[in-house]
Amino acid sequence: MSVHRNPRCRGPYGGEGDPAGGTDCSDPAVFEVVRHHLPPLLLCPVHLGPALLMADGVLWPPEIRIIGSVG
Repeated sequence: MSVHRNPRCRGPYGGEGDPAGGTDCSDPAVFEVVRHHLPPLLLCPVHLGPALLMADGVLWPPEIRIIGSVG
């Protein structure tokens, strides 16, 4: 069993800090989306699509990395 926890989803808007709207997903992040002048956005599969359309600073075409597993 792993001693570290998977990072949590920050989607779909990619807000920073606890009071940021749209960042209350408790699912583990599976994808990392590169953003312009912002930290990468960590996302679960459900929030990947909406984040590509709505999150600040997402590059186009998007750069997406797999950082975890769905199962």
